[in-house]
Amino acid sequence: MSRNTRTNLLLLAVVAVLAALPLVLGLGDGMEEPFAGSDAQAETAVEELRPGYEPWFAPLYEPPSAEVESALFALQAAIGAGVLAYCLGLRRGRRQGEARAAAGAEGTAGPGTAAADRAETAGTGNSAGGTGPDTRAAAGAPPAGGATDTAGDTPAPASGERGGGGPSGPGGRPAV
Repeated sequence: MSRNTRTNLLLLAVVAVLAALPLVLGLGDGMEEPFAGSDAQAETAVEELRPGYEPWFAPLYEPPSAEVESALFALQAAIGAGVLAYCLGLRRGRRQGEARAAAGAEGTAGPGTAAADRAETAGTGNSAGGTGPDTRAAAGAPPAGGATDTAGDTPAPASGERGGGGPSGPGGRPAV
């Protein structure tokens, strides 16, 4: 069993114990409504402390029964859980997409491929990733994507380059 599985099972057990503990210990015994919400308990406390208190606002909707009120609360909780799950799933999907894109870029421009050679020399001037002269230019061959000038003896940089290297897009990134 993996570490994550054990952690998840332990957390589920803790939640189950916390949910069952008030029922097992009988914490609601002797109360008219043992598990009333905090709103109802606050209303009762205010009535005991100030019997003539008038609320500032009235509810917009008063459910006809406690069952309808409970069902609306459960619906609200379900909608909230759905929105939260959607956001978490969207975030995870974006991370997986980025990982796949990065893996795809490494797969097409991995070591030993022509795409990797072009990616390494594009905009840098050499295949070692430094800023020195391109070894191909020193050997007399034009850099990847570069064209020779009108005299034919020195390579001219491709558009958007600062000299030497392969074809570049905006910002000196390798063109695809």
